[in-house]
Amino acid sequence: MGTEKERRDTQKALLYDERRLLKNSGKETYATEGLRNLLGTIAGAKDQE
Repeated sequence: MGTEKERRDTQKALLYDERRLLKNSGKETYATEGLRNLLGTIAGAKDQE
């Protein structure tokens, strides 16, 4: 099991990846439901890796 610092670094990396995906999606704004759906799709894709 990793250290607390490693866990925080991993969380930051995941947030950065999600931020990049949102930026590259081409949409300027998201409704709450659309954002939840997108994040669900991202989480599902991560489970497939």
